[in-house]
Amino acid sequence: METEHEIDLSLRKFVAPEFVFGLGARDLVGRYATNFGIQKVLVVTDPGVVAAGWADEVIAGLEAEGLSHVLFSDVTPNPRAEEVMAGADFYQSNGCDGIVAVGGGSPIDCAKGIGIVSSNKKHILAFEGVDQVETPMPPLICIPTTGGTSADVSQFAIISNRAERVKIAIISKATVPDIALIDPVTLTTMDAYLTACTGMDALVHAIEAFVSNASSPFTDQYALEAIRLITGALLPSIRNLDDINLRGKIMLGSLKAGLAFSNASLGAVHAMAHSLGGYLDLPHGECNAMLLRHVMDFNFGATSERYTQVGAAMGLDLGGQTATQKKARILGEVQRLSAAAGISATLGQRGVHHADIPALAQKALKDPCMVTNPRRPNQRDIEVIYEESL
Repeated sequence: METEHEIDLSLRKFVAPEFVFGLGARDLVGRYATNFGIQKVLVVTDPGVVAAGWADEVIAGLEAEGLSHVLFSDVTPNPRAEEVMAGADFYQSNGCDGIVAVGGGSPIDCAKGIGIVSSNKKHILAFEGVDQVETPMPPLICIPTTGGTSADVSQFAIISNRAERVKIAIISKATVPDIALIDPVTLTTMDAYLTACTGMDALVHAIEAFVSNASSPFTDQYALEAIRLITGALLPSIRNLDDINLRGKIMLGSLKAGLAFSNASLGAVHAMAHSLGGYLDLPHGECNAMLLRHVMDFNFGATSERYTQVGAAMGLDLGGQTATQKKARILGEVQRLSAAAGISATLGQRGVHHADIPALAQKALKDPCMVTNPRRPNQRDIEVIYEESL
């Protein structure tokens, strides 16, 4: 006689912002800014988003509601502490009282940093870690334009400290935006490689959240559905960049992955990718894709049942196979998907050298994401994973 599965009753909290999902969501920006009582908006974006036309659309939406604005677009990939501080000065000097972020993770994380500094009057690097932000940010509206980072719904802000060549993680309920306006049409201006890198980032969010030691029944449902959506739609969306239905599936998968990882946190893939991004300024999604299979190999014995569920969500039939066969199939599928998406470079081909690895591993071990990895690594373990990824 089968016994009913026990449910996990350990304490967990779940935080999410208000969000509007669907075609035309971006058009609501003026209405929400007005509802929040904002008088002057700082629009935070980057040159690529400006070139794609999304920043102009958002500004037009603000102007239609009679709202004044100033534009801050001096944001690079892996946004830097000095960009945050310059943006905070710009916010204050222009008398702004609310922020609209338009773009991928870089503009959104920079906007979060600007909001934190504006309210708390300290340097952004002072807020590293968990729950270090005492005073809430000004109103923050996010309009994501990539299907990967989910910064628009998360409790995370990732900022580069170029002086120390490290990325810091700021994790706080105070960094959760007031609303995310999630419109799949914004993905149609991404090229194939950016689609691949951001899609793989979202997939890693979902996988790491599902195997995290802080996962819960709430995060599990979002993580598994995100894995199904992304693995089903990523390669077709790369081949059909204008297909709004496929873009919608990727955006929905990214959203669900974001809700999962924002509350379950992440693991060694992200800790190691943050180290790479801070040390060598490498693209985040690409780093995740290059590391994923090797970290899963390291973790597998500690959480094989969970990874088997990941494999099933990816569409693999694993019935009747040994544990060794299941592992090989799952790791092989992760590698196949990444390669088919066009991400085939190794860390060595991206300029990482053996001499860099000890420093990279040391920084990765200190990253907050490492705390929730299902297997606790030591310095040498992380070095080996980097070496396997060269």
